[in-house]
Parts: sequence; structure tokens; C-alpha cells
Amino acid sequence: MRLIATIAWRNLFRHKGKSLIIGAILFLGALLMTAGNGVISGMDAGLQRNIVEGFCGDALLVSDQQESDNVFLEMMGKPVAPINNYKAIDSALHGMPAVAKWLPMGKNFVLALNEDGGMADGLFALGVDYDRYRAFFGDNLRLVQGAFPQQGGPFVLIPTGWRKQMGEFYGVLYTPEGQPPDTATLSPAIRKRLSEMSLRQSAVYMGMNADNSTTDVRVPVKAVVKYRSLNTIWGNFPIIDIESYRQCLGYFSAAAQTATVKQSNLDLFAASDASLDDLFGATDLVASHGGGRPAAVLGAGSLAGGREMARPAVDLDAGTYNMVLLRLRGSRVLDQAVRSLNRELEARRLGVRAVTWKKATGMIGSMAVLIKGALFVFVSFLFLIAIIIIINTLSMAAIERTPEIGMMRAVGARKGFIRWMFTAETGVLAAVFGGAGIVAGVAAVEVVATLRITSENDMVQLLFGGDTFRPLLTAPDIVLAVLQLALVTLLAVIYPLRVAGNITPLDAVSRD
Repeated sequence: MRLIATIAWRNLFRHKGKSLIIGAILFLGALLMTAGNGVISGMDAGLQRNIVEGFCGDALLVSDQQESDNVFLEMMGKPVAPINNYKAIDSALHGMPAVAKWLPMGKNFVLALNEDGGMADGLFALGVDYDRYRAFFGDNLRLVQGAFPQQGGPFVLIPTGWRKQMGEFYGVLYTPEGQPPDTATLSPAIRKRLSEMSLRQSAVYMGMNADNSTTDVRVPVKAVVKYRSLNTIWGNFPIIDIESYRQCLGYFSAAAQTATVKQSNLDLFAASDASLDDLFGATDLVASHGGGRPAAVLGAGSLAGGREMARPAVDLDAGTYNMVLLRLRGSRVLDQAVRSLNRELEARRLGVRAVTWKKATGMIGSMAVLIKGALFVFVSFLFLIAIIIIINTLSMAAIERTPEIGMMRAVGARKGFIRWMFTAETGVLAAVFGGAGIVAGVAAVEVVATLRITSENDMVQLLFGGDTFRPLLTAPDIVLAVLQLALVTLLAVIYPLRVAGNITPLDAVSRD
């Protein structure tokens, strides 16, 4: 083996031209494959950060009655089926170790009514408890103008995408309560027509559901916001307080189920039949009290004056939702984790099923998968081209070295020796030039990541995995690049080894 390595090293320097050509191909191939792995990993991490962690979670629960998995971007305003048993679902999720955290949410198609008499505009509204929303997603929203809601109450957070659409197409400009428009945040087209705009500090939404039991609701604009990534896509998702959302969609609200009841009414409900008869006995129903003011007499032991009970705190979970967003623990394959979760949900008979984020976001999830697949195909194409070029170059090198190889065969070298010699030569080139290519690829990925290349185009943002291009290389990616280089080398050397091994001393004589 030492003799083979020595001869291989000597041959590389004797044939510097061919060695440099093969080495350059290996260097370029390793660099491109490493960079390609970095782009794919960066896109995966970006989608995880900007879609999963910033908009819809790893997976979500929807009603068993929901027909389509595409609950976020289904067209034609088809309503998402309601979930009316969230308390039972919440209790069950506490006992599922695979689920790290969850967020109940309302989501449906609504019409934004134009109070100036123009056309209504359709969009997707998200109904949430904002404190829970912020705890689940963190700082996924950038404040453009106004302030985030602090103490409940009705509100709407209007994304810049929808505000721009309403301004440019309908001449309606939304601005937070008590604040004039911030011209620095407006598009040039709106700034140009600002004096003609109809300024609104509240929005009127009318829900769309299956039984047409919806109504319209006015909510004050608390803030104009921007989603940190894919804002153009998510720009048609205003965020509304959950109670206003329920009223808009005609759902059961939490407030309606925790309404105030007078103590006198509770006494009446709790009275026995005999006590009810006493109410209509011979005693006067109205008696003189004090200075002649009449006071109600409800019977023995009753309380006059109709004191009200203390209003119980509104339990938002008593009302209707449409989905429950989930963040999952561990690094299991998402589809497998969701299948396991569905088996557990079915066993508990909660009337809901789990859907992955890719299915729930419809076209966006599909496009993300397609782009990732296209990148993988591109890297594989580079892989194939590198193999073909190296095969051709090594085969030509073997043929050109026919006299040398023939003389070695003439003095006793066997075919196996010749093949091992070629393998060693190719291995050295792969280790030196291919290794340098991997190092250069790692450096290139790091440099590009620091440039923070950004784009406002949604398709490019899907390629980036967000609004900023951040390729990423992890230890497994580098190991994968090394394995790819080794596989390219092994596949590329198979045919040249056959060519070199079949050279005979007679071939050397006839070549001379």
C-alpha cells in the first residue's frame, strides 16, 4: 500500500496538467454542493422561523367536520368549521408530552365594509386573545404605528399589506385611534393622494359562515403592524380580539355565557313551589317604606332592592374557536408526529384532528416544498455533472498514459495494482482539492449570511425562507458534503479504472 501511495503521489506531479484539471473540477463541485446544502438548510431554518414560529405553528387542530386541510388560504371564502369544546381539548393537551404549547384561534373569511358606499373587500381575520398570541409567537409583529393592546377590549391590528390595498384601490386609509397618518409609512401612491383619502380609525367587518348567522361589528384600530416576514402574503390577515371576532361570525361568545344575573332572579329560580305561591298570596305586593316610597316585597327571607351578583370574569375559553395552533417538542419527523397525535386525539374522541403547517397553508406550504425540492434537484444535477466530467477526464488521462501503464504491466504489475494506483491518485486529488472546495463552500456560506441580502418579493422570500437570505451550514450538512464528495469520487473512478486495468503491454508497443 505504501508503494502504491508513493507511485500515485509521483504520478500526480508528473501529470500536473491533468491533475490540476481534475482537482479544479473536484474543488468546484465540492464548493457548489456545500453551498447548495447551505441554501437548503437555510431555507428550512427560515421557513421554520418565519412560518412555523411566526404564523401558524408546527401543526394545528381543526374540527373533524372541516373538509379541507387548507384552512388558512382556501379561496372563495369557504368557512372553517367551528370548535365548541375547547376546554376539553385544552385539558387533553396538558396531558400530551409531545405538545409544547398551544394557542386557540378563530380564523375565517370576512368582508371589510366600505362606509363610503364603495365595494366591500374580502380578507381573512384572525380572532385571538392578544396576550396568548404574543406568548405563543413572541415578536412576530413589527409595530408600524400605534400601540399594541394592553388590557383587553375590542381592537384590530391592521397589517400594512391590507392597509395599502384599501388605500390604493378604495381610497380608504386606516390609522390608529387618535393619531394622524404617518406619511413615512405610506406607499408613494397613497402619499400622492393623501388629501383625497377617507381616514378611518375603526373598521367594520361582516363575517361569512355556513348558516349566514353573521353580523357586522365595528372595532377600533389600535395599531398598524407588519409581519416580520412574508408580509405581503400574511398582509390580508388582520388580528381582531376574539370576542369581536365571535360576534362578527355569529358564534357563541364567552361574555354571553358569563352574563350578569340579579340575586333576586337567582332566589326566584331557587324558590320552592310553596314560596312561589306565597308571592301571590294575600299580602300586598307593594308596601310603604320610609317616606312613602314603595318598596318591593318578595316574601320572607328574600332580599329587596335587587342586588346584582359580582360579575364573574369572562372565560374566553367558553366561546367558539376554529383552530388550535400547536408547537411540538423534539425533532421527530413532522408527519410522523402528527400521525401519532391524531391517534391520541381519536382515542380521546375530542372531535378534532391535527394538520401539518404545510397542508394548513395550502399553496404556500406546497410552494415551499417545491422550492426545496428544486434546490435538491439542482444540487443533484451538479453532482451528476461532476461525475460525468471527472469520468471523462480520468478516462482520457488513462488512455494518454497507455505507454507508462503498458510498461508497468510488462515488468509484472497486475491489473489490481494499476487500479489501486489510479484509485489512490483520485483519492489524493479528492482529499486535497475537494476538501479545499468544502472549506471554501463553508466560508462562502458564512460570508453571504453576513451580507443580509433582503427582498420584498414573496417568491424570493420563499426561496430565502424569509425576507433575508441566510444560508446555514450545520455539522450534519458538512458531513453530508464530505459523503457526497466521496460518493462522487467513487462513482467517477469506476469506468476509468476499467480502462486503465485493461491496458496491456501490447497496447503500449502499438501506441509507440
